[in-house]
Amino acid sequence: MNTIVTVQDAVTAFEPWMEPTDAELDAIEREMPAILADVDLIDAQIVTLDRTSTELDARRIRRAHRRVLAARRALANPSGSGEVA
Repeated sequence: MNTIVTVQDAVTAFEPWMEPTDAELDAIEREMPAILADVDLIDAQIVTLDRTSTELDARRIRRAHRRVLAARRALANPSGSGEVA
């Protein structure tokens, strides 16, 4: 009986180049407020998928959308304090 042997490296093998660099991690950290604001907006939109949206839902979506815009503005204009309200 012949054994089957793969010639490729294991899929989960560790390679140093597979890990994010410090610069990439710093970029993710800078973008985290915008990422979280996007997640909040998506969560607010998901709530309205399976039911008729109410005025409260509409306000929640508008607030989440304003937070997304503020976070993206803060990313685009780093000269300010960098904080998102």
